[in-house]
Amino acid sequence: MGLLEQIWIKRFRGGPMDPMAEVELDAGLGLRGNANRGGKRQVTILEREAWERHMAATGGSLDPAVRRANLLVAGCDLSHARGKVLHVGSCRILIHGETRPCERMDEALPGLRDVMGVPWGGGAFGEVLDGGTIRVGDPVVIKAKDS
Repeated sequence: MGLLEQIWIKRFRGGPMDPMAEVELDAGLGLRGNANRGGKRQVTILEREAWERHMAATGGSLDPAVRRANLLVAGCDLSHARGKVLHVGSCRILIHGETRPCERMDEALPGLRDVMGVPWGGGAFGEVLDGGTIRVGDPVVIKAKDS
């Protein structure tokens, strides 16, 4: 079982990532107060272990907020999670695919985008199935869609 280590929302597109201790997830919409709502990319998730590998490969020491994901999880392997369900506390997020790194990663640290280009290296995105409150420190686990 993994752990939800950090939560961020962005109030407007391209805006800063604001750290949160807790946030409401709205089914079918995403994080309350976040600029990106609806569609299949309602929540973006980054794996702590992947971020640490990226920092080691580039010699960087950037805060994972630079990735601009909504959730940072530890101890929860996101690779090949497409079609599976991420359980965060009492909420469920259907993983639709992997998040590809954009040019902003190289603006933060030259070479970071290439390093993150490995399969699932940029994290995952998904749709909120069951809403509710999630908090830093909540348990996280990935399960098959029907379990």
